[in-house]
Amino acid sequence: MKFITFTNREQQQRAGILMNDSVIDLNFASNGELPETMADFIKNQSLYIPVVQSLLETKDLPSINLKNVQLTAPLPNPTSFRDFVAFETHVKNATKRSGDTVAPEWYEMPIFYFSNPNAMKGPKEEVKRPSRCIRLDYELELACVIGKEGKNIKASEAEDYIFGYTILNDWSARDIQMKEMKVLLGPAKGKDFATSIGPYIVTKDELEPYRVGQRFNLEMTAKVNGEVLSKGNFKDIYYTFGDMIERASEDVALYPGDIIGSGTVGFGCLMELGTEVHRWLEPGDEVELTITGLGSLTNKII
Repeated sequence: MKFITFTNREQQQRAGILMNDSVIDLNFASNGELPETMADFIKNQSLYIPVVQSLLETKDLPSINLKNVQLTAPLPNPTSFRDFVAFETHVKNATKRSGDTVAPEWYEMPIFYFSNPNAMKGPKEEVKRPSRCIRLDYELELACVIGKEGKNIKASEAEDYIFGYTILNDWSARDIQMKEMKVLLGPAKGKDFATSIGPYIVTKDELEPYRVGQRFNLEMTAKVNGEVLSKGNFKDIYYTFGDMIERASEDVALYPGDIIGSGTVGFGCLMELGTEVHRWLEPGDEVELTITGLGSLTNKII
């Protein structure tokens, strides 16, 4: 199933399911049995999923044409957002650009930082370049959404805690980020102005055909103004989502609606490619991220 959040003609934000070009309003189609928001749905997804499955067997299910709604971030207000740095190639490229080498601690444990859960953007939403930024970058990532509460979760058990997956664009103001990280803190202001997710959250069963052990064979690409700049594959990730969830839940609880980002795939951002390949992003640029099985996520810079 592909879960979405959308704004209808009455400007109401609703949780739904996307079926081809048809949108099913979960609350309306179930006569109020299902909640209006994805946050509430995920909190009680073990109860609601069977209701949805039964609903989808109904003939003449009321639906809305996708053209008549505006998709937003599929989970507009996650309970928290942790972004990892789980691709070795990205780390090597980034440290090489800055004249450093990969810290040996990176190989000891998955590393993450907290970002802003209240700055989520959805498909086709505009992203404003921060006023102090001239080095704006995209980051091609995949994210998982936590579906149930857990603490000290083992990597081998982590699959049970995942609700689904979505594309993630971790926008980065590189000039701001580099300054604040010189004092060994951050990233903070270099990241918290926007993060894009979407266009939908696919339930984990949808990715099973692409499974390779604990990873997935998913092609990942990024385009700027229609030109392919980044190519990668999720199967090349060093730390799995199981590893990340184990690390994130160590001594603290994860909750339904938490988002965990994979970090950037190798060569998945302009910082890695270098300005000799493409300049930094500017207002008017359109960035499109595509991942096998997860669709495409497009945003325009203003």
